[in-house]
Amino acid sequence: MRVIGVIPARYKSSRLEGKPLADILGKPMIQHVYERARLARNLDDVMVATDHEGIRRAVVEFGGKAVMTSAERRSGTDRVAEAIASDRADVVVNIQGDEPMLDPLMLEEVVAPFRRGTSVGLVTLKKEVFRDDDFADPGVVKVVTDSNGMALYFSRSLIPYPRNRTRHFRVFEHLGVYAYTRECLLNLAALPVSPLEEVESLEQLRALENGIPILVVETKSSTQSISVDTQADLERVREALRGQALTT
Repeated sequence: MRVIGVIPARYKSSRLEGKPLADILGKPMIQHVYERARLARNLDDVMVATDHEGIRRAVVEFGGKAVMTSAERRSGTDRVAEAIASDRADVVVNIQGDEPMLDPLMLEEVVAPFRRGTSVGLVTLKKEVFRDDDFADPGVVKVVTDSNGMALYFSRSLIPYPRNRTRHFRVFEHLGVYAYTRECLLNLAALPVSPLEEVESLEQLRALENGIPILVVETKSSTQSISVDTQADLERVREALRGQALTT
């Protein structure tokens, strides 16, 4: 089984333009993501898929692999699909380009079901959340699953809604790491944007609306990752990684 990781990295961002090139302790953010992805033991290769020559050049300069993709791609999934169209990988992992503190364990976890022979074409991750602030935060995407771990729905709203906070009330955050079979990825990218995907701005809803099942695995990682969407997020990451450097 050949497994490759692809890091979609677009230049334009509504809140932090050019963030893949943002400096974090002397390295562009995309380099931090790439180097952490390379630590995953079950990825045969890693590449960056970008729409910007400056990002491609930065990746090549630090010794990474990069491919150019269209600036018109609607989502990370679509960009990843374009990047691997001529690659014969069996499984493709979509790695978020704004997670410079990514735990490589999560990449191993999302691929593991394919190693065990799952018939599902799409796998992603979740972790339990406990803070009321996270319950109400639309930036913390929630997921609910059935008893077999198959996704029922993803939402920026709180799901399940706790009309009664019984012992069964647990809230899980969706972690935006995906692994697909090549066939599933290309089929998904060929579909039009779905209504719920557009309403919630969540690309995984395109799969559910089109009857593509998603297996959701609970991560064992205890790493506190930070998605960089704003300048404030970037400063938090710099501070966290600076602290890690001082303790090693």
